[in-house]
Amino acid sequence: VQLQASGGGLVQAGGSLRLSCVASGGTISSYVIGWFRQAPGKEREFVGHMRWNDGNTVYSGSVKGRFTISRDNAKNTVYLQMNSLKPEDTAVYCCAAKTQWSNWYAYWGQGTLVTVSS
Repeated sequence: VQLQASGGGLVQAGGSLRLSCVASGGTISSYVIGWFRQAPGKEREFVGHMRWNDGNTVYSGSVKGRFTISRDNAKNTVYLQMNSLKPEDTAVYCCAAKTQWSNWYAYWGQGTLVTVSS
C-alpha cells in the first residue's frame, strides 16, 4: 500500500485545516488508516484511525471533539479535518496503514507540516 499525505500549512489558532491521505495498491477495504503526528523534539503521537470497511474511528484524547476522520471511497482518500487548532497541534502529520488483524502500522506515507500560530 502506498500513501500520500497532503494539505498541511500555516493556520492561526482557532482555525481549521483538512489533511488528505490518498491510498493506492492492495485491497484498501481491509486496512486501518491511521494519522500520527510528531512535534519538534517529541515522540510520534497517535492522532486517530479509521477502519476502512465500516468507517469505525478512534481518536486520541488530545484531539477528540476537535478532529474528525472521514473517507471518500471513490477517491481512496482518508481525510483528517482539524478544527479549533491550537499551537500545540503544530507537528508533522503523516498517515499510515495496517491490516485489520495487525497491531503494527506497516505502511507509512511522507509527512505534511502543520503550523499553528498563536
